[in-house]
Amino acid sequence: MTTLPETSDERATALAALGRTRELLDPGLRDWVGRLPEPVARVASYHFGWTDSAGRPGAAPAGKALRPALVFGCAEAMGAPAAEALAPAVAVELVHNFSLLHDDILDGDTTRRHRATAWAVFGSSAALLAGDALLVQASRVLTEDPLGRARTVTGLRWLAEATTRLIEGEQADIGFEERAHVSLAECLAMTERKTAALLACACALGALWGGGPPERIEALRRFGTHLGMAFQLVDDLLGIWGDPKVTGKPAGADLASRKKSLPVVAALDSGTPAGRRLAERYGASRGRSAEAEPAEIAALAELVSEAGGRAWAEEAAEREFTRAMESLRAAEPAEPAAAGLAALARLACRRDH
Repeated sequence: MTTLPETSDERATALAALGRTRELLDPGLRDWVGRLPEPVARVASYHFGWTDSAGRPGAAPAGKALRPALVFGCAEAMGAPAAEALAPAVAVELVHNFSLLHDDILDGDTTRRHRATAWAVFGSSAALLAGDALLVQASRVLTEDPLGRARTVTGLRWLAEATTRLIEGEQADIGFEERAHVSLAECLAMTERKTAALLACACALGALWGGGPPERIEALRRFGTHLGMAFQLVDDLLGIWGDPKVTGKPAGADLASRKKSLPVVAALDSGTPAGRRLAERYGASRGRSAEAEPAEIAALAELVSEAGGRAWAEEAAEREFTRAMESLRAAEPAEPAAAGLAALARLACRRDH
């Protein structure tokens, strides 16, 4: 899937930023996970890809660490060394993975990053507790940051607010599955909370730790918000039309579980004959498992396209990306951090690699 063109130089810049993020982030992340009680740390270590289900060291695929990369990039955009923002980078990644551990249970997903999810291996109770522990550790990281000082209280407040919005968005998403009709406005509001809030917080925390003034911090927060919206739109497109080799999930997983993602809701709200047929099939098969027939998934995907859901989501992703770039420029970021943030945003909004 290709939505936003990128040059080979931009791709190389983004991948280099993600690689450097891993080098800076992972020692601190491992340290904080290692402070957890052994049974909890074992589940978390498996989730992060550091160990196998028996606790033996491994090298399973890890997440791209986009959120900590944004923390580091925004700190540098304000003129500070990336390493000074290590604490908020670790904290944001811990919150993100708390949400993933819970999300997999709530959605019944048995595969993430091309292997079994933590709850599928250790049980839902163990995975829930591991997620809770990561959330607690995120706050501890900020309170024990020797470089935080006066920023700690503000950072904790921002992180708590973003986490609360994330949970609110998750609750709305769950509630949507029980409703026959969800408006596009409601779905967009849910996305802003569930996905964009934490990305916006990552950018704001990086800028705060980087010593930026309020107006530049807020511009980077807006950058993160619009990037988060574009990111989720692309993710929802991949949830229907993505290659399992890229997504790590079965083809059409969102349709199989009858998830009301943005392209689906746009199609259902379209008032078209295809949208009405889609509504009939979605309503008649609510509660299905993710083991739907490939032919049924393909038919649903075609209805979403025919009703305009795919085209709307692709256009909306491009609009949000444009707004993100406008907000980034308004923050007057220092180079080369500005180019790095733009490249990261473009890579995140393609995700066809």
